[in-house]
Amino acid sequence: MKKQLLPIAILLAVTGTVQSQIAIGKTTVTNAFVSLEFADTENRGFVLPYVETKTGITENGTVIYDTTDHKVKYLKDTGTWADLSVDNTGTADILIQTNKTESTAAKSVIGSAAAADSTPGMLILSDTNKAMIVPKVASPHLNIIDPAPGMMAYDTVKRQLAVYNGKVWTFWKP
Repeated sequence: MKKQLLPIAILLAVTGTVQSQIAIGKTTVTNAFVSLEFADTENRGFVLPYVETKTGITENGTVIYDTTDHKVKYLKDTGTWADLSVDNTGTADILIQTNKTESTAAKSVIGSAAAADSTPGMLILSDTNKAMIVPKVASPHLNIIDPAPGMMAYDTVKRQLAVYNGKVWTFWKP
């Protein structure tokens, strides 16, 4: 196995970047305009990063779970955070993220690595013509047994984005 990985590692080191599409839990993505896609065969969602201090986040479109007020938010315009939780009673248990040491240099880039070199974040989808498809779950509020705060899924029954803040699900429809 090591002998097989060495030529790949050398190729990556020489070329510098590899542009790809990633499917998690399935063999292929739906189409050429998808950079990251999750399988829709299990009742699982996508858990957002838990952020304690968002002052250094400046990239519009960033989606986080804000541990200061237990809400799922996205950066709508530099300095303006939009609340996707719409619940003032969120009291999520965030012990899963407490006292963790974070490597601020850790980063995974899907797409053009050169375009994301200066973009802060731990998972960066850098292609300008591809999107991420969140996990698809029929009635996630009923079928995801123990959701984590900051979880997102697409409800295939209501045809809405479902966001969990640790206490309640919020549904968003275009």
